[in-house]
Amino acid sequence: MTPILLAIACLLAVTLGYGGLCAASPFGNCRKCRGMGHELKTDRKGRLKRGKDCRRCKATGKCIRVGRWLYNRWTRVYRAGTG
Repeated sequence: MTPILLAIACLLAVTLGYGGLCAASPFGNCRKCRGMGHELKTDRKGRLKRGKDCRRCKATGKCIRVGRWLYNRWTRVYRAGTG
């Protein structure tokens, strides 16, 4: 197998794997708060305490994956164009 075919096969496997992940689990952990829903702060003594709610995920800890967001956008545009 030539290196080009091997690279194409690897890219295809990664793309299909990510597509399957987006279909099976459309929501992933928020990248800003790492799925906690809020940030961690330290007080003066260095002890951890709860900070403000995450504005990106609205304190849920979950955000829609990029692949799922693109799929939803594509289907919305397709339906608007054919309907």
